[in-house]
Amino acid sequence: MDLGLSGRRALVTAASKGLGRACAETLADEGARVFISSRDPKAIQMTAHEIRAAGSFAADMSREGDPEKLVETAARTLDGLDILVANAGGPPPGTFQSTTIAAWEAGFQLTLMSAVRLVKAALPQLKQSDHGRIVFITSISVRQPIPNIVISNALRAGVTGLAKTLARELAPDSITVNCLAPDAILTDRLREIARSRGVDPEEQIKQAAEAAPMKRLGEPIEFAAACAFLCSSQAAYITGQTLGVDGGSLIGVH
Repeated sequence: MDLGLSGRRALVTAASKGLGRACAETLADEGARVFISSRDPKAIQMTAHEIRAAGSFAADMSREGDPEKLVETAARTLDGLDILVANAGGPPPGTFQSTTIAAWEAGFQLTLMSAVRLVKAALPQLKQSDHGRIVFITSISVRQPIPNIVISNALRAGVTGLAKTLARELAPDSITVNCLAPDAILTDRLREIARSRGVDPEEQIKQAAEAAPMKRLGEPIEFAAACAFLCSSQAAYITGQTLGVDGGSLIGVH
């Protein structure tokens, strides 16, 4: 299937590793011109070289002004934007009782306001495109809260509400807005959560794989394939949706 991504101009954030990198690499493999960012200058430059990205820019999505500078730089490099994949590193794990107000405020800027700022900055470019796509990377926790990540549970649900609202508002401009909700994907985030619980990360990964319906964890590249589809020409009439990429782990009826 030709996804119609050749020559499309895409910005992917938090793309130096994990799900963001996988999405950026898959879009590039499909012929898109991809601009990437992360907070780590060396890591994002190395990733840009490895996946043959059109450019990169080190930016902190939780810091006011950085998302705007990033979009400006990406749009100038690519001569516009067709696709925005808004990703951000997960907020620190913790229970409600162990989480400080300062951590909530930092998580608010990282998880929700980074998405708001990115879309605000990118919209003028996306409106000029005939292929406007916005994809938010969230979590299966928006449908089934996960223990010990209270900030993520609360704020990623806010991103989902933003996406639903934007989908209706931007539909007349033929800009689609969707969310991808991962679970049981093998990334460093699994290890981070395991360590926060005082559990050996590799043992936790083994147990998670055994408990998964498919008896394995998903690969980032499998998640990225769903992202590429939502960014494709074939997904032009799909908007306002949250697609779970979880190997069947969510058992609720939605």
